[in-house]
Amino acid sequence: MNVLDAEALHTFYGKSHILHGVSLAVREGEIVALLGRNGAGKTTTLRSIIGLTHAREGAVRIFGDATTHWPPYRIAALGVGYVPEGRRVFANLTVDENLRVPMERPGPWTVARVYDLFPRLRERRGNKGRQLSGGEQEMLSIARALLLNPKLLILDEPSQGLAPIIVQQVFDVIATMRKEGISVLLVEQNVRAAVEIADRAYVLDDGKVVYEGPAAEFAQDEERVRALAGASAEKWEMED
Repeated sequence: MNVLDAEALHTFYGKSHILHGVSLAVREGEIVALLGRNGAGKTTTLRSIIGLTHAREGAVRIFGDATTHWPPYRIAALGVGYVPEGRRVFANLTVDENLRVPMERPGPWTVARVYDLFPRLRERRGNKGRQLSGGEQEMLSIARALLLNPKLLILDEPSQGLAPIIVQQVFDVIATMRKEGISVLLVEQNVRAAVEIADRAYVLDDGKVVYEGPAAEFAQDEERVRALAGASAEKWEMED
């Protein structure tokens, strides 16, 4: 069963036509990676799905509901967690206060449980958001989204600007989500890290889907991975 279906999305910013018929699906309990170079339309695709930038043409269905023109708060209330690019934690609130901001939804994820998942956040619970490292802020962003007890978690560039060892920790957590039955849609520049944990991959180029299929199959195509990832792939190899 698909938890998310996006069909033939055409999205504009003013007169700029960004998405040209993008279609993708996320099945129950799978991790899907959305890959592509900067400016390919990845973030716009996510914004179209969660209602921040409505598609002018096409349709979005989440858990069977036609959500194409819904506002973000209604989509979140269905059980959709969103971790935007750039983390966006509350700089003047402590870790503990940040975690008590989300509207609580019934389910297994509680503040105590996210502290078990992220022991580092428990250690820093009294620190303000601005005092955290980039990796700690990313963990806090994911923890806040989990407190919504989502059935679908959407992540935009979770590894951006993080040291390789922290990237590995973040991706281990994302892989854990699948075991918890949470479906994940992941936008990521770190192609090698993404295809290691994803079940399926879509590649965007200039607002169009140019590849869709098993992530493992895409990972085998060394030339394509290098062309897409550029320097970041080589850096990942060296640091690994």
